Amino acid sequence: MTGHERERRKHRQELKTAWEADWIWRSRRVRVNDFAYFRKEFRVRGPLKQAILFYSAHNAAKVYVNGARLGGYVSPAPTNPEKRKAYLAYDVAELLKDGPNCLTADAHYLGGGGQNYYDGLPGFRLQLHLVYADGAEQIVRTNSSWQALASMPHEAGTPYQQNRRVSAIEAYDARKLDPQWRYPGWRKEGAVRAKPARIGRDDWPMEAQRIPEGAIAEEIACVKLPRPAGGEAEFAQVFDAGAVVSGWPKLALKGIAGATVRLRYSEKLDENGRVNHNVANEHSDNYYDEYTMRGDELETWQPDFSYKAFRYVEVTGYPREIAEGEIAVCWAYTEMAQIGEFSCSAAHLNELYAACIRTQKNNTLGQTVDCPHREQAQYTADTDLQAEALLYNFVGVDVLEKTLADFADAQLPDGTFPFVAPINYGHPDFHLQIPEWDLHYATLMWKVYEASGDVGVLERFYGTARRMVDYFVGIRDADTGLVPLDKGWHISDWPYPSVEHKGQFLTVQQIKLVLALRAVSRAAGLIGRGEESEAYAAHADLLRERIVSQLYDAEKKRFRDSSELSATHQGVTALALAAGLVPEEDRERAIASVAEQRWECRTVLTLPLLRMLFDNGREADAFALLDRREYPGWGYMIAQGWNTMWEGWEDLESHSHAWNGYPARLLQEYVVGIQSEAPGFARTIIRPYLPDSLTFAEGKVWTPLGPVYARWEREDGGVRVRAVIPSGMEARLTLRLADGRIAERVLSEGDNDVLLRG
Repeated sequence: MTGHERERRKHRQELKTAWEADWIWRSRRVRVNDFAYFRKEFRVRGPLKQAILFYSAHNAAKVYVNGARLGGYVSPAPTNPEKRKAYLAYDVAELLKDGPNCLTADAHYLGGGGQNYYDGLPGFRLQLHLVYADGAEQIVRTNSSWQALASMPHEAGTPYQQNRRVSAIEAYDARKLDPQWRYPGWRKEGAVRAKPARIGRDDWPMEAQRIPEGAIAEEIACVKLPRPAGGEAEFAQVFDAGAVVSGWPKLALKGIAGATVRLRYSEKLDENGRVNHNVANEHSDNYYDEYTMRGDELETWQPDFSYKAFRYVEVTGYPREIAEGEIAVCWAYTEMAQIGEFSCSAAHLNELYAACIRTQKNNTLGQTVDCPHREQAQYTADTDLQAEALLYNFVGVDVLEKTLADFADAQLPDGTFPFVAPINYGHPDFHLQIPEWDLHYATLMWKVYEASGDVGVLERFYGTARRMVDYFVGIRDADTGLVPLDKGWHISDWPYPSVEHKGQFLTVQQIKLVLALRAVSRAAGLIGRGEESEAYAAHADLLRERIVSQLYDAEKKRFRDSSELSATHQGVTALALAAGLVPEEDRERAIASVAEQRWECRTVLTLPLLRMLFDNGREADAFALLDRREYPGWGYMIAQGWNTMWEGWEDLESHSHAWNGYPARLLQEYVVGIQSEAPGFARTIIRPYLPDSLTFAEGKVWTPLGPVYARWEREDGGVRVRAVIPSGMEARLTLRLADGRIAERVLSEGDNDVLLRG
């Protein structure tokens, strides 16, 4: 852990509070997609030593001190509040003044039983701790003395974008908010007393938010497109952000009193040049927001209570020509520091890396999600694949731990999980499970531990992982020893996989259980549960034997897709090879068989395929898949003009799916060659692969000890390698030279410059 991270965690631990504030709302009714605006004046009686403000809301809020907005966006981060309710803390001493001061808050409650959050109940709570220079203390807290705005600028009850009920329409009437509302001295009519919410003061366990808040990383100046065809009946103006981004638009327009400006979003345009009525691949007439103008000389507004993902913004309802610069797009994501870098001599690989990173950023606002528009949902499998790019490129451990914690909170009594978390699992539309995805929980936990070196990760989440694997061990078939088909939707690969399912026993599910059992066994050993470690290792070994004896085709040297099939999918055997299940005497033939087969894996099984190839002397085959620009593959997406990653190889689903972003890490890990050999990068090896098509490659990756940088470049009949190694890390270089020799060097802390000839 770096000094910066230690200080950040120390500061976070110090900003805790004993909650005395009430949960409040504007009424006792529970309304779907509701809003509440709150206000409280108070006096500061002299010089302050400290002023810390704590707040939380369900689902989100924006807080202002004397008109100055605090913090970031989509805050607090979503959780199941009955298990953990996140709160934020801020030092606000510089925003306060002697005499009267004013706190205001705008709060939003979703409700509606949506897919990617937990309904709970509407509520807002705030507590401001003042410590004066003379030692006196004062607490300002939410209670029934607060004011609530009777007629709000946000319309309550607007529709959600589609059936998953995320990103509800924001319909905002600027005429309904007096700008003086946020400042001391407001005495106009229009306020009522806030009501106690239907949440008891101690009903929800409060926890300081560990992940950074969402932040606007960039305001993108949009390009105005030609006026759409056939638009005489409605004046439509269309703007292009240049890429699919998560966030919202921002208006800065001359006000026209009473004009309602509609902002519609999409990744694509229709045949007339207008914005499609869709959210990714699903039809939606509700993917828009509206702003009714007050009539000021200049009015600015952004619909930032939730977020969308889009490339194009269509503006209707504004009768004047809008100039470029009057519409911007705010690209927002969780404010993780980006450490990772990659560059090489091939422009298309640089574009691929950039697209992977952009897509990953699009999918981390408040939590890791599969896509930032259609679902905005947190899956274990998606996060497990996203962890590849996150752990190499960002200070992202806290973000991944949030996924583990959310699924721990959502774990069902039998040890399995809902398909996403947090979730309104009781809603019939979302009462779904994916057994194979459950097994990713254990491998995700292990990845986070290996990257961070923090045994505390295992201590916190071992129990959840253990209960999960116990369920699958407990339902094994007595005759075969294999895990049968079970409740839920079974997926061996995705999207649109070609792995065949027939019979009660799916090979991919069995292999993933072996990997999960091994992760749980290793975790148990590291946290002092030796007997449990041995027991889970024995379960893994026995299951491995049963898989080989019943699902392995010894003649083909490949694994069958499932128990009643002879089909042997490339990805199934690749996963088995990566997991070490192929009999040793058959291993080389199996590797060759998989490597020489036509690429048929989809996103989920291509990751183990590539790792297996890179780790078993088939680097050229693996690199060829990363390097290709024809269908299927990531380069094909780039060649079609996209700078984000699709959900799969086909242009059918989401165009911003972060589980397809792992090529970023593979380029850093295998082409540049930066690899960890011990938890927390305590030992690191620089082992680059030098494709004939590249003249150089360089990269930087995050480690808890500090960034590691490496670069190789062909030079004077040899290869020059430069590396920067942080303090406290053991590192070495190993490189296969053109003449076949393996050169090795010990690398020292700091700068290293090595020229190897041969």
